Amino acid sequence: MSREIHVRFCEGAGVKLPRATRLILCFQYKEDAERVRGVLDKRFARFGLSLHPEKTRLIEFGRFAAQNAIRRGEGKPATFDFLGFTHLCARSRRGKFTIHVRTMRKRLKRSSKQVSAWCQVHRHDPVERQCEVLNSKLRGHYQYYGRPTNYRSLRVYYRLVRRIWQKWLNRRTRGKTLHWHAYAQLLDRHPLLQPYIARPWVGAGSRT
Repeated sequence: MSREIHVRFCEGAGVKLPRATRLILCFQYKEDAERVRGVLDKRFARFGLSLHPEKTRLIEFGRFAAQNAIRRGEGKPATFDFLGFTHLCARSRRGKFTIHVRTMRKRLKRSSKQVSAWCQVHRHDPVERQCEVLNSKLRGHYQYYGRPTNYRSLRVYYRLVRRIWQKWLNRRTRGKTLHWHAYAQLLDRHPLLQPYIARPWVGAGSRT
C-alpha cells in the first residue's frame, strides 16, 4: 500500500514560526519520518529558519519501542525532552502502552539553583517570610510539573528545597549550628508545602 507524505507550512496563510519553536512530528512508519526529515531543511530555509543540529533527531517511540530496543541489545527505549519534561515509554497497570513524564534533570537543577540563590540573599529575613516565599515557589513548581506520573520528581524537588533552606538558615548565625532536630521543629511551625498532583488525568477531578 503506497503512502504520500506532503510537507506544507501554509505559505499563503501568513503562518509565522518563531525562531525558538519546538516541534514534535510523529509517524507510524520509519520510512515516512526519514522522508520528511530529508525535506525539512530545504523547506525551513525558504522561511529563513533552520533546524538545530543538536536538538533534531529521529527516535523510535511507541508501543513496540521497548521490545525492539531489547531485541537490538540497547536496553531501554529512547526518551525525549519537551517543555520541561522527559517523556518515556511505559506500560499502564493493565499492560497497555502509555507515556510517562519526569521533570527534566536540567530543569530540576536550574530550579534548585534559583531557590538556593534566593535563600542565600534572604537568609536573614524573618523565617515566616522565607517560608511564605518558598511555599510560593513550591506551589508554582507543582502547578506546572504536577502530572500523575511525575510525583517522584516532585518529591525530589521538595527534599532539595527543604535541604537548601536548612543550609542557609544554618548560616544565619556563625558558630551556632541548626541541627536536624531543631530544624524539624522549625518545619513543624513553618511547614513547607508538600508535593501534590495539580494536573490529574482528564476526568479524574482536580485539586481545589
